[in-house]
Amino acid sequence: MARNTLTTTAATLTATAALLLTACGSGGDDSSQGDPKGAETETSSPSASESPSPSSRHGADRPVIKLPSSFRLTFEDWKSSDAEQQSVLEDAREELRAGYAAIIADDPDSESVAFYDTGSGRSQSKKWIKSYTDKNVSVVGKLPVFDPKVTLLHDGRTASLGYCTDESEAYTKHRETGKVEGNPEGMDPQVYYRVTLRKSSQGVWQNDSVRSERGDCAK
Repeated sequence: MARNTLTTTAATLTATAALLLTACGSGGDDSSQGDPKGAETETSSPSASESPSPSSRHGADRPVIKLPSSFRLTFEDWKSSDAEQQSVLEDAREELRAGYAAIIADDPDSESVAFYDTGSGRSQSKKWIKSYTDKNVSVVGKLPVFDPKVTLLHDGRTASLGYCTDESEAYTKHRETGKVEGNPEGMDPQVYYRVTLRKSSQGVWQNDSVRSERGDCAK
C-alpha cells in the first residue's frame, strides 16, 4: 500500500497488487525548498465515515470525506500542542483520507484530493490512485498511521511531516473477483513517509511531495 518507495519513481508504479498497499509518493521529486496520506483516529475520533468538522478550521470550506467501514484508516497520537503544527497534521490527515476514499470510489480525479494538494502534489496523488484504479482494485482492512513529527520552516508557509504506517492488516481487493491480497511473506509491513506541505492562500496545508521508504519505523 506504499505510495512508492524511494527506489521507485512515480513513472514506474509497481504492477504487483500487494505492493500497491503503500500510499503514494515519488522517489525523486522532493522539493528543494524544504525537507520533508472507515474509522477515524483512535485518539480523537469523531464519526467513522466523515471528516472531523473540516469546514470549521481556518475559514476554508473544506470537503467532507467519507470512508466505508470496510477500510479503517486510524491516526494514533495525531496531535500537537502547537496550533500551527496541529493544522499541518489535520490537513495532512484529510489529504490521506481523501486519497484512499478516491481509490475506493474509483475516482482518480477526486476534487477532495485536489483540494489538499498543490499542482505537483496532485500529479503524484493521481498517479498513485490510478495505480489502483487502472488495475481495478480497491483497499480493505485496517491501516494505522502513527508517530507523526512536524517541522515548520522559517518561511511560515512550508512544513515537513514524517510519519509511519503499518500494513499488517491492510489489503487490496479485486473489484471483479473479490480476491483479497496482502504484502508478500517476509516484506516489512511498516513504511516511513516524509511529506512536504505548502500553505495555500486559504490557509490550507497542501501536500506538495511525498517520499516513502519501507521499514525504518520505530514502532
